[in-house]
Amino acid sequence: MAVQLRCTNLSYRLRPGEITGDEDMTSGKSGLTYAAAGVDIDAGNALVERIKPAAKSTDRPGVMAGLGGFGGLFDLKAAGYDDPVLVAATDGVGTKLRIAIDTGLVSGVGVDLVAMCVNDLICQGAEPLFFLDYFATAKLDVDGAAQVIEGIARGCAQSGCALIGGETAEMPGMYHGGDFDLAGFAVGAMERGKALPADVRVGDHLLGLASNGVHSNGFSLVRRIVDRSGLGWDAPCPWAEGTLGAALLTPTRLYVRPVLAAIRTGGVHGAAHITGGGLTENVPRVLPEGLGVEIDLDSWVLPGVFGWLAQQGGIAPDEMLKTFNCGIGMVLVVEAGRAVALADDLRAAGETVCNLGEVSDGPGVRFCGSLA
Repeated sequence: MAVQLRCTNLSYRLRPGEITGDEDMTSGKSGLTYAAAGVDIDAGNALVERIKPAAKSTDRPGVMAGLGGFGGLFDLKAAGYDDPVLVAATDGVGTKLRIAIDTGLVSGVGVDLVAMCVNDLICQGAEPLFFLDYFATAKLDVDGAAQVIEGIARGCAQSGCALIGGETAEMPGMYHGGDFDLAGFAVGAMERGKALPADVRVGDHLLGLASNGVHSNGFSLVRRIVDRSGLGWDAPCPWAEGTLGAALLTPTRLYVRPVLAAIRTGGVHGAAHITGGGLTENVPRVLPEGLGVEIDLDSWVLPGVFGWLAQQGGIAPDEMLKTFNCGIGMVLVVEAGRAVALADDLRAAGETVCNLGEVSDGPGVRFCGSLA
């Protein structure tokens, strides 16, 4: 798979006869340049040079070349695989970007971008191997873009995933002001026959791993609620220290290393990343046809951010559970006899774990207790 880190629309090759100076001597008209059209090649080159150390910090076994070529190479055998199956995921950060842009607090959304992709890969049983990003804006702000991509590198390093390429596009006329957009692409691998979910059965336990907050879903509703509240992003946060904007921009938690360790220990039958659709929609994705789950809402304490959102927005519990993670960012479906040991291992790795309930006969998610 060939990839590269370059600046789309930041490379320009002159054809014979094109004007290269400031003046067309035959017509008297001013000659055009790419910079005059709004694209700064030098800024793109400066960005690439700045982020090279960040990308280098994510190197792992299997990476064969650094940035700067026309493609990034990855050797699966050097990564330790004998009969690998590749798994790919792509995602974005959604309208959480709007808050980051409006507050200028952009360094965390790169971590969000990585998390949204690699947390999905581990639900298939795959180890994230390498990552590519796409950053698009009207006019490249080297410092701001570097903060974003350095955040991507931090997320990759924390996930054992190499940042081996990407795309930086400066596109005047497509974006306005300081707006930008992000997309991420992750590739992972697993040995053939090791895919999840597998062997999920009645009586399996559900282990819930705590989230860091809202993560990267539901922000169109979050922004409506904040607007209704009358608070600005720089207002004191109602449920935590610091500003409201900074609290909502807390990066998505990365579950890669502890969950992969649990999978390799044995007893994990499935994993669900709790993103858009919440517990209601994501847990059933790992269940065989005809099976459901019973989830005890009293098994964890609803984090303050979700209580505030529910109160300010007048949001019913079923809508909260279908929109937000409500404090549970990942659910593992595990063998009943291994649940205690796996929970202990996950806690030792730094996770906050609760036993949410069990797999049961009959499709659907059945909640008991109260969301409070």
